Amino acid sequence: MGQQQLLLIVLGVIIVGIAVAVGISMLGSQAAQANFDAVVADVQRISADSQGWYRKPTSLGGGGRSFADITLSSIGAPSANVNGSYSITGTPSVNTFTVQGLGVEDGDDDGTNVTVSLAVYADSVGTLTVNSR
Repeated sequence: MGQQQLLLIVLGVIIVGIAVAVGISMLGSQAAQANFDAVVADVQRISADSQGWYRKPTSLGGGGRSFADITLSSIGAPSANVNGSYSITGTPSVNTFTVQGLGVEDGDDDGTNVTVSLAVYADSVGTLTVNSR
């Protein structure tokens, strides 16, 4: 009877260990997805704020119908927060610019954190490009 109890205890420990390992794996996956969603939301918020800045006259601190002089600080957007870091890539033109978000999680374990880009136009936004998930 002692051997059966010992065997059941060992089996129970193994099952609990497997359950903990699966739980940790799922938690990491959920954290990466949450970071991806947060970075996408931040990039979309920056694009919406920039379109308002575009329409505001230069005398009121806006772009005066041009994205040429846009910066993250000019629209009141932080260059980094708990979700990741953000930048304007390339050279903004009168009608468009691209904002990029770099998250803090590496969801696909390729060594590159979550990276998304979004082209912003005066009256719309382009397709969200996911460079790394």
